Amino acid sequence: MALSNNTAAAQPPEWKSKGMFQMPDWAEPVIVLTILCTSMFMTRRKGFSIFGSKHGYQALPLDRGEFDSDSARSSDDLLYYDVDNENDAQDPIASLKQLPKKRDLWFGLKLYTPNSSRFANHIHSRILQKFPFLIEMFYWIITYLFYRMTKVVSAAIFHQDKIWGVAQQNALRILWFEHDSPFAWMFPVKEHDVQHWFMDGHQAGLTFLNRAYALIHIPGTVGFIAWYYYIAPNHSIFAIARRTLTLTNLFAFITFTFFPTMPPRLLPKEYGFLDTVRHDNAESIWMRGDVVNSLAAMPSMHFGYAFCIGCTMIFHSGVFRRTLIKGEVRKSLPWKAFYIFIAIGYPAMVLSAIVATANHYWLDAMMAVVVASLAYLCNRVFLILLPLEDYLIWALRLEKPIPSTGERFHARGGNL
Repeated sequence: MALSNNTAAAQPPEWKSKGMFQMPDWAEPVIVLTILCTSMFMTRRKGFSIFGSKHGYQALPLDRGEFDSDSARSSDDLLYYDVDNENDAQDPIASLKQLPKKRDLWFGLKLYTPNSSRFANHIHSRILQKFPFLIEMFYWIITYLFYRMTKVVSAAIFHQDKIWGVAQQNALRILWFEHDSPFAWMFPVKEHDVQHWFMDGHQAGLTFLNRAYALIHIPGTVGFIAWYYYIAPNHSIFAIARRTLTLTNLFAFITFTFFPTMPPRLLPKEYGFLDTVRHDNAESIWMRGDVVNSLAAMPSMHFGYAFCIGCTMIFHSGVFRRTLIKGEVRKSLPWKAFYIFIAIGYPAMVLSAIVATANHYWLDAMMAVVVASLAYLCNRVFLILLPLEDYLIWALRLEKPIPSTGERFHARGGNL
């Protein structure tokens, strides 16, 4: 598909800025590792010793949710898992008797899975009990493996020698939709006009956005997960945010696989885009080689993450809620204003970065909003995988730790 003459851009203006200082390859992994280790320390279970007393197991207190009216009619029902809380604490009596777990599935179905509490004193179980945030790291490793598969599967579907042509055609379809279709009124400003504006007299701003695009995506998202795990009112609220981000990823991965899309920076030069991130030596280590899927522009996960984070910040601010949720403390007006500022400013900055650096189209960001919203509405679908997780931890002879979400923060009397 060819673009009409009025949508093809002129050659981008010459950019004479000097490249930025290129960060060493080890810097970004160290940043991410530092965030994770700090979070593990901050969310550690205080007073629990990995090598301490191992005589018997006692479940730690956790918000339980409401019990069914007939939840204690049989011995099996002594161990109740709230379907709304994937990390619900085990009943102490059931743990002692090692009764099976009861999982409520859809359409009234129930499934009984092995009780792994007998493994609670194994060393790897006690390590996780001390540092429960390790479970969140495990979830994101699985998500990353799915991302890596998108590049392999997509290449297999479209053949390695043809996928770049398919991705370019999809990119041109997006430009046609934005510039020449009946919906062009929704996109009054063209992507290359945004980039040219920064390149022609506002290069300092573009240099900042280059570095922000490269560095904020992974460390920023990891930092958000770590922060919200520490500060969320309770683990059920945190789990909704985490499940939404994860499902947003999976929806996007499906699109990456079956609709590979070339970002603007990789289009032929006649379309007027410049790969400013690489021009500025600001490229992230996560954007090189086999680590990244270069044909995954649609939807924009940079903006998808930012949108999810922004919505979480609005919720956390409490501005649009009259009542507090369980475990929440009232926030002062300055803190509410701060969260709203982040909720609006962070997605706005990311949107500016992805367009100005020619890494995404406007439509990529719009679809990211759609995907993230759909993920939020459907995030409970992951609960159906809990029986599979029960069997996995049983096979690993492991007891899943009770989350420490918000424990130490609330113990300090925090009111953020």
